[in-house]
Amino acid sequence: MATLTFSDLYGVSFSNLSAAVSDWESMATKLEKLADDARTGMAAKADKAEWRGENAGVTKPFVRKTAKEFEDAAAQARSIRNILKDAHADLRSVQSDLKKEVGDGRKQGIRVVDNGDGTVRCAFDRQPDNSAPSEEQRRAGADLATRIDRLIVRAEEIDDLAARALKKVHGGDTHNFGHATYRSLDEVEAERAVELAKLGPDMSTAQYREFNNLMAFNARDPEFSTSFYKGLGGPEEALRFYGRMALDGTQGDGEENKERLALSRELQRNMGIALAAATDPDNRTHLPSGWGDEFRKLGTQQIELEPGAFGRQPYGYQVLGGMLRYGNYDADFLTPIAEHVTQLHHENPMRFMSNKPVGMGDMDFGYNPSGKGGAGYDPLTSVLEALGHSPEASERFFTGEPTVYREDGTVNPDRKAELGYTYKEELLKKDFVWPPDTLAMPGTEGSRDVFEHGPDALGHALESAATGRAYDSESTEPVEHTVERAEFTEYLVSYFGENPDLIRHNENGEAKDLKSGPLHVLRDSLGNITAEYMGDFQRSMYGDDPSDHFPINGVPAVFEDSSHVMRFLGEVGQDPDAYATITSAQQAYTTLMVDRVVNEETQSTVSLEQRVSNAVAPGAVIAGIMSEARADAVHDYHTAAAKDFNEAAAEKGKWATRTIELGTSFIPQRVPVVGEVVNWLAEDITNSVVKSTEKDVTEFKGDGSRDYSQARDATVEASKEAIRRACSMSPEINLQTMEDLQRSVGPQAGNSYSEGTSWRRSGDVS
Repeated sequence: MATLTFSDLYGVSFSNLSAAVSDWESMATKLEKLADDARTGMAAKADKAEWRGENAGVTKPFVRKTAKEFEDAAAQARSIRNILKDAHADLRSVQSDLKKEVGDGRKQGIRVVDNGDGTVRCAFDRQPDNSAPSEEQRRAGADLATRIDRLIVRAEEIDDLAARALKKVHGGDTHNFGHATYRSLDEVEAERAVELAKLGPDMSTAQYREFNNLMAFNARDPEFSTSFYKGLGGPEEALRFYGRMALDGTQGDGEENKERLALSRELQRNMGIALAAATDPDNRTHLPSGWGDEFRKLGTQQIELEPGAFGRQPYGYQVLGGMLRYGNYDADFLTPIAEHVTQLHHENPMRFMSNKPVGMGDMDFGYNPSGKGGAGYDPLTSVLEALGHSPEASERFFTGEPTVYREDGTVNPDRKAELGYTYKEELLKKDFVWPPDTLAMPGTEGSRDVFEHGPDALGHALESAATGRAYDSESTEPVEHTVERAEFTEYLVSYFGENPDLIRHNENGEAKDLKSGPLHVLRDSLGNITAEYMGDFQRSMYGDDPSDHFPINGVPAVFEDSSHVMRFLGEVGQDPDAYATITSAQQAYTTLMVDRVVNEETQSTVSLEQRVSNAVAPGAVIAGIMSEARADAVHDYHTAAAKDFNEAAAEKGKWATRTIELGTSFIPQRVPVVGEVVNWLAEDITNSVVKSTEKDVTEFKGDGSRDYSQARDATVEASKEAIRRACSMSPEINLQTMEDLQRSVGPQAGNSYSEGTSWRRSGDVS
């Protein structure tokens, strides 16, 4: 078969295929009518006829067979129509994506060149100064070529699968209709994926790539995913397949093994996303709810991966956990599994460590090929990671009424049965036991950070529950804060504000007598939660009422104890990522506040200068707390360097965008294109954050006190920038007025900043 090329796909017209779809649509309709006529006419009359003798023994079966052939012909026509229709839609979609990629590349000065073998390379337009393409351009070109290559492969797969299916539908018998039938191309692709899955580890590298491509392009399609998992046979067969493939991919260190490891990582991601789609009851096509019950039953049972296999076999939850790490799962499916695993851990924290291989030289060997967050023997870490991607499930897990499960995963029938603890209390307690999910021996390389895997996954789950979005989501669309989310955030701020030692990190700096807290790796997630609730944090700086002009999305979080808020921010801000996230959101939110004061109509008799000063004050306090926290990390605890904070600042632009999008409801009345305004503000604020971070330098005087003058100046400048942005969207404010407003906010911003630095230090009594 000739290889499909870029030029083929880019330039092909699908008009003939569209015409074929129309023809087969018409043919199917006509054959369905003939089949109905044959069934209700010829066959019905033959069945009613009272024939005797040879005529009855020959003619009746012949008539029935003929009528059945009409029905088979109609079914075959429907299958052909379904295959061609879906192939046409999918190929057109791939071609559309291809042309969009090419167009986006052209905007960046990148041209796509056809290699003629199913792959492309990228060339670059000549620079005005004849300079060579930058490293960033080269990376963009390489990424573009990879995406286009995948689209070509996808088109070739669609073509090949459609051809396979049409052959099966035809069957090769010219005297007999009625062979394979398909309702859609999804069924064809799922059938092929199952065929490959039945090979297990015997899949060749080419077959493995084909399997992953099928899964990658279709995993989120409920019809495909449901058909695929049903085709595997059931929950135990699904676990057996994934378990075998995970071990096959994680063993060995040679070049061939590295390729299998890469393929197994793709498989893990694809299997998880597909399972999430297949178990979501909101989808029209989905697996029966009994799959969740069966997974819980299998969770505490050992799964025989190979018939008669020697040695310890994995528990169901260990294998399932590898898949659960990817995908946004429905709460009805995931939350019961997470509850059951947590309850099992409470009874015996080391339960699932009993079958962990000992003395393995290969640290990757296990059920989590991704290599992120452990080898895959501790299912608690896995389900917490799953909750981190599944906001609905995590919210229910942390805020809902617990269900008590028996060891076999069934619900305890005793209605009076109680756990005696909540999951947030259980998982956040100081002496909680995190199993060492690694094959590394104590004291060897890879064993040091093993006890951070669980807390890191816990942070992802906490963030998902509090914010309503997956912890690694790139979406900037605001998510409404429910009562449950807001109250959960209040709990976290109060808990860690009262127990800051749990998230403190110390690498033997000046504070040598302080130990690191067991949950210090949560701080990046807690920083994201803070950014999500920036309006509530700013409001708490001066004890304002929730009804005051602090825009929020949904239910406000009310922090009753300001000392808890201060300690919380002071500890969380010591993490470079959390510092950058909070600073980005703070400056963006301050811009919103200033914009409202400058541009909204008001009945207030307070001067504009005073109202603008009031608007910048809360954010300036938080900026001061962040400066003090950064200084603590760099100078006292030695857990980060100034460059770590500077580098993190440039990577957190999405939080500026998220915060600005929260305020878009106030912008449409004043500007014609909201999206462009959001993009401009977000980019401008991100650049401002980077500059402020670089100036956030703390110096020490001879008496040992800290000098924040540079950082204070940076905060004042950021407040003036907020004035500039607000005034730029108001044609009624002239340059002189803007400069006067900027001068008026300077003293307030500086004083509030100083309050933040002194409040943080004076309040740190732990």
